[in-house]
Amino acid sequence: MATSLLALLDDIATMLDDVALLTKVAAKKTAGVLGDDLALNAQQVAGVAADRELPVVWAVAKGSAVNKAILVPAALAISVFAPGLITPLLMIGGAFLCFEGVEKLAHKFLHSQAEDDAHHAELTQALSDPNVDLVALEKDKIKGAVRTDFILSAEIIVISLGAVAGASFATQVGVLIGIAVLMTIGVYGLVAGIVKLDDFGLYLSRSSRAATRSIGDAIVKGAPYLMKGLSIAGTAAMFLVGGGILVHGLPVVHHGLQGLEHGAGPVLGALVLPVGGALFGVVAGAVVLAVVGGAKKVFGRR
Repeated sequence: MATSLLALLDDIATMLDDVALLTKVAAKKTAGVLGDDLALNAQQVAGVAADRELPVVWAVAKGSAVNKAILVPAALAISVFAPGLITPLLMIGGAFLCFEGVEKLAHKFLHSQAEDDAHHAELTQALSDPNVDLVALEKDKIKGAVRTDFILSAEIIVISLGAVAGASFATQVGVLIGIAVLMTIGVYGLVAGIVKLDDFGLYLSRSSRAATRSIGDAIVKGAPYLMKGLSIAGTAAMFLVGGGILVHGLPVVHHGLQGLEHGAGPVLGALVLPVGGALFGVVAGAVVLAVVGGAKKVFGRR
């Protein structure tokens, strides 16, 4: 009896070690989505009154938890009943990441700063207009953020499932649940910190100590650049992760890059796969964007 119990405990400990290791692997593979997730969700609360920022983030976090409560069982069901769908779903997720990245770049170059400023001014005016239903505006923002989260969460879960596809079912359950909890708490905890960073800086800038005021002023001035940095890093990571997924799913492209890697030497060779994958992701995203744009013209924007 004692021997059986020890054996059971050893099996559980081994499984937990596997879960911890594979969770780290899955977390690394989903880093690209995480960076974009942070930037997108922090931007979702732009135009919301300062005292409502945290309640809005909390509402979106609850919606995110519901999203993952739907997606994790669905992913586990796929791994049991239709494991052959994992690779196609990964490819779709990778293509969507690249499409999203190219769409962001296209918006950057095809829309003027004046248009973005006008949109921001419209949101700001809505806050000061007594005729605007702020509750409805807030609910719309929450719904939009939850929809965005569902797409990004689906990508995270599918990528995580691909990382543990060869593991036992118990390990898959542990990894997916761990990733779901980690991403929800981590992302929205950081989003809450980011959206209140300027308020924290403003609080410090009112201190009686000169050094503290300097730190506060630096935080207030640096917060917008942090958002821009997150957005840039997230876009780059989308191409690195999405392009990498597509390259690994296409043996011809993968073998071609491996041939270049071996011929480029140890230093440049280490850059061939990630850079080549990212460039392939840009091309793939542009193709998907062109197809989507053509479909919108044929079938209408809906």
